[in-house]
Amino acid sequence: MTSYKLTPKPLTKEAFAPFGDVVEIEDQTGNISQDNLIMINGGNTERYDSLAKVQLSSPEDTAVINIFRAQPRSMPMNIEMMERHPRGSQSFHPLSGEDYLVLVADSVEALTPEHLHLFLAKGTQGINYHLNTWHHPVLGLNKVCDFLVVDRKGEGNNCEEFFFDKALNITIDL
Repeated sequence: MTSYKLTPKPLTKEAFAPFGDVVEIEDQTGNISQDNLIMINGGNTERYDSLAKVQLSSPEDTAVINIFRAQPRSMPMNIEMMERHPRGSQSFHPLSGEDYLVLVADSVEALTPEHLHLFLAKGTQGINYHLNTWHHPVLGLNKVCDFLVVDRKGEGNNCEEFFFDKALNITIDL
């Protein structure tokens, strides 16, 4: 059996750009970004506009808002599969303020461990997977965490799964 250990890197907009968008209003230094800032409601509310775009493959599709409740993952954790959504983007926004993991892969058909990229997201960062991006299902860490999820709803299968060879031992061990 061949073993691979994944180590998370901090989630940044630049590092995550090939896979999607990081949805946040603070930059890496903790400063509030002025990009996309629009003052509304008589100057009482800051609107950070268009931080990510919902991608839908068909005009009949709709964007829906869900809440996913993620159970904490035990470490070390084995990685056996990845999934992607060919008909729409998928966006996760933590409601519990807890850090979480984001596992994505390069845009190839036959995944190998070398294609995997693991990020540690802060509880203030949302992510938006671009259409057709390989990713692992939500990876909560320390406790049960709720995520607001913007997803596609429509006809046709919008979830493809890839299972790694059982001879591979791919783990996350924090």
